[in-house]
Amino acid sequence: MEITRREFLKASAGVAIGSALASLPVEMFAHAHGSDRLRVGLIGCGGRGTGAAIDILDADPSVELYAMGDVFEDRLNASLKTLQEERGDRINVGNRKFVGLDAYKGVISSGVDVVLLCTPPAFRPIHFREAVQAGKHVFMEKPVAVCPAGARLMFQLGELATQKGLCVVAGTQRRHEPNYIETIQRIREGAIGTIVGASCYWNQGGLWHVERQPGWSDVEWQLRNWLYFTWLSGDHIVEQHIHNLDVINWVLGAHPIRAMGMGGRQARTEPRYGHIYDHFAVEFEYPNGIRVLSMCRQIDNCAILVGERIYGSEGTADPSGTITARGTTWRYEGPKLSGYKEEQRALVRAIREGKPINETRAVTESTVAAIMGRMSAYTGKIVTWDFVMNKSQLNLLERAENLEFGPMPVDEVAIPGKTPLV
Repeated sequence: MEITRREFLKASAGVAIGSALASLPVEMFAHAHGSDRLRVGLIGCGGRGTGAAIDILDADPSVELYAMGDVFEDRLNASLKTLQEERGDRINVGNRKFVGLDAYKGVISSGVDVVLLCTPPAFRPIHFREAVQAGKHVFMEKPVAVCPAGARLMFQLGELATQKGLCVVAGTQRRHEPNYIETIQRIREGAIGTIVGASCYWNQGGLWHVERQPGWSDVEWQLRNWLYFTWLSGDHIVEQHIHNLDVINWVLGAHPIRAMGMGGRQARTEPRYGHIYDHFAVEFEYPNGIRVLSMCRQIDNCAILVGERIYGSEGTADPSGTITARGTTWRYEGPKLSGYKEEQRALVRAIREGKPINETRAVTESTVAAIMGRMSAYTGKIVTWDFVMNKSQLNLLERAENLEFGPMPVDEVAIPGKTPLV
């Protein structure tokens, strides 16, 4: 049984699909085709997608890139050229190149074993649904939703992936870096005493944008500049700062229960930057009264700070590898391994060994935390986990699901105190 488009939209509005999940067969998909080859399909051929393809090819010599898909042919061709130059002997795409808004369907049905979901986040629930229902193992970039409706669906689809014995790894690569793993284990074992608070930051300069070209529709222009539109990226607090919030969730073993935030659009005010904010500051409350200060900014010529700090009753810690407590400082001295590489190795190893791993819940919880912060900053209201998961009517999935090239006005810039909380 498949989750139909109508059921998908109902689920995205918060209607449970437990009965639909329960009726689906539980299957194991170790790898297909009766050979040692592991065929990979890339969906979303931008820089991150191209990088993810290289990383999974490097994870195991039996992996080959078998299919590619992107909305835009020029992006697909540019990615393919890079991949052929970098890993030519492992590229077996042939004529399995799919272009257009439904390119993901072609990739998933092409005979691949694993799909890399690397498109703008707006499409993650749609593509994840298709992949899981087809029995494909998945690597998916963070974040995995841009609105409450998408997050609810991701939780449900994660359960389906578990029922089908599928392996799912997310692009929260710090969870696969030895320095973070060991340091956070020490923190959770009491290295700094009882945790009383934390802070996290992603403060940097501006990012890329693409100038609009003659003949582009509104939709094409927004897709090519997806960072700057909330319906596509979730705003940078969701698209980028999720990494830091994910570390906080990991350390605390919990997700926030409420958020109070502020932010604005002060430096990037030109129309080419869409309608997102350029800075946020949010106070999150976690269980046991733990408060976390969250800051993120994308403005040139300002102080840069990317990382996390954990405060305990007996010391402090930087989860990337330093603990100072009881008069001494411990520093991680083990191997420094790329999280981008390690997450792909973990995925391939789990598939090969038939021991499914599923990171859907963790990355979705971190996505929801970031969405809470954005919603609070946009509206000026306190936003709770319960509201987002059970009451919010915000549904940006329908726009992505029904997308066609053509006119699409830019959404208004959110104004706290005027923009409603829905």
